[in-house]
Amino acid sequence: MTKRAFSAFKPTGHLTLGNLLGAIMPAVRLQDEADCVYAVADLHALTVKHDPGRLRARTLEAATLLLACGLDRSLVYVQSRVPAHTELAYLLESTAYFGEMRRMIQFKEKAANQEEVRVSLLTYPALMAADILLHRADLVPVGEDQRQHVELTRDLALRFNRLYGETFTVPEAVHPQAAARVMDLTTPTAKMGKSDGSDAGTIYLLDSPADIRRKIMRAVTDSGTEVRHDPGEKPGVSNLLTLLAVCSGRPVASLAFPSYGALKRETAEAVVETLRPIRERHAELSADPAEPARRLEAGAAAAAERTADLMAAARRAIGVL
Repeated sequence: MTKRAFSAFKPTGHLTLGNLLGAIMPAVRLQDEADCVYAVADLHALTVKHDPGRLRARTLEAATLLLACGLDRSLVYVQSRVPAHTELAYLLESTAYFGEMRRMIQFKEKAANQEEVRVSLLTYPALMAADILLHRADLVPVGEDQRQHVELTRDLALRFNRLYGETFTVPEAVHPQAAARVMDLTTPTAKMGKSDGSDAGTIYLLDSPADIRRKIMRAVTDSGTEVRHDPGEKPGVSNLLTLLAVCSGRPVASLAFPSYGALKRETAEAVVETLRPIRERHAELSADPAEPARRLEAGAAAAAERTADLMAAARRAIGVL
């Protein structure tokens, strides 16, 4: 029987090359072997201070980009358009313990850097668990930084099943094959991020070819002149070699260059060509705003329909009418 996979993308910033190579491309490949569901998790973005207009714009941009990247064989929708996410989140909050929520690493790190900590920052792992359990997902593709959330999801599913009867599928965290870890171009020891990375060190999926070339040509390299893949000693050069290898489909070991400049020029062109069809497809979809809106509404309707029986079972199990 075909397994179901679920993943979500939080629209806290513009999607980046790191998102593409590390998460979206593996997600596109996963469509060949699993029934895939992908949500734009706009409700997760409410856990910190935000601008409402910017959030709406980035949510639509992210959803349109997911379609442009090739996730059109999956169920794609915006999380907030399916109320079952928040209803199930409350049932899971009523199953979770304060101590285990407080121990979540991301909560501790983010709360330490904020003067005013929203309650939703503490409880949003229950919403993340609801996202996964709502679809009876078997597989959850995640990076190491999200593994703890999947473990909490498993704990909540097992606890709910034990207390109230078998209701949820217990998911498994998986690391997609060939997922690349892309680092910031100006700080190659830090991950390229859509919300906390530097603009100069981050390549966005909708950057122009000129911007891409400029950022890569100004990328931080390392001391010496030898071009070799050695993340410990040469993080800057290694990052560029990783980008070139993934974008060109060539093994890192086969890449040889006489200088950093030559490496940067070839890497820039490979990245430009990788992003070109995505930008073109995004432009096509955006030219008629009604089309992506129609697709997202259809996706939300399909998500609501296919999860209705699970929500009915969860309500019945926990004892609400």
